[in-house]
Amino acid sequence: MSYLVPSEFVTKMVDAGESKIFMATRDVLIRAYMAGAILALAAVFAVTVSVQTGYPIIGAILFPVGFCMLYLLGFDLLTGVFVLTQLALIDKRPGVTLGGVLKNWWLVFVGNFAGAFTVAFLMAIVFTYGFSTPPDKVGTVIAGIGEARTLGYARYGAAGMMTLFIRGMLCNWMVSTGVVGAMISTSVTGKVIAMWMPIMVFFGMVFEHSVVNMFLFPSALLMGGKFSIMDYFIWNEIPTVVGNLVGGLAFTGLTLYATHVKTAPKRALI
Repeated sequence: MSYLVPSEFVTKMVDAGESKIFMATRDVLIRAYMAGAILALAAVFAVTVSVQTGYPIIGAILFPVGFCMLYLLGFDLLTGVFVLTQLALIDKRPGVTLGGVLKNWWLVFVGNFAGAFTVAFLMAIVFTYGFSTPPDKVGTVIAGIGEARTLGYARYGAAGMMTLFIRGMLCNWMVSTGVVGAMISTSVTGKVIAMWMPIMVFFGMVFEHSVVNMFLFPSALLMGGKFSIMDYFIWNEIPTVVGNLVGGLAFTGLTLYATHVKTAPKRALI
């Protein structure tokens, strides 16, 4: 499957981060919107399969189809840019600034949330027949997951917050491995296989992904969840985002950069 060793693709990681920072605002928002929407639909698909079969592991096995789709289409997740954009700053690429990195993060966050919220609203209509009935079985499960992932951690106070952070960190350790893994091959088959494995691990282990939670939170509220927006941000999104950042950067991005950038082939000067 045209395998590339890390010393061959690590420069591609830095190049990818650089290109995302210089991308036009409109393009960043559109790509992030589509990524949030596709990942949300993949979450619906995975939960639906789990409910239908009674085996959550089957949902975990199939969930990566959404990640593969959005990656191959060139869309951007917050968890993905967390592992790539900083590398361009660390590598001191011309014109790359901390402000540019932070701007990219913010735009991707907004786009991801808008896409995930759109799917949450549309699926809430489907699950409740236009809000005319209580949610069906799949809708009830999704709403329950969204509420549990917000209020469940709050019961344990600081220990719950720490658990949420670590689950977010471990999640993006796997997701960023999938992002980087897609660069080890030049064929579609090789890219899909490399992405599929770590994404399946994160979903099956019930780790916390900030973009997936962007879908679960409004889904729960739209279908009767009993918590506030502040509950969501304090006991869900903020610790998850910070954990995703640490997991993506420290465990994958910096590790590969520190161990392989010196042996990576230099970019040709044009």
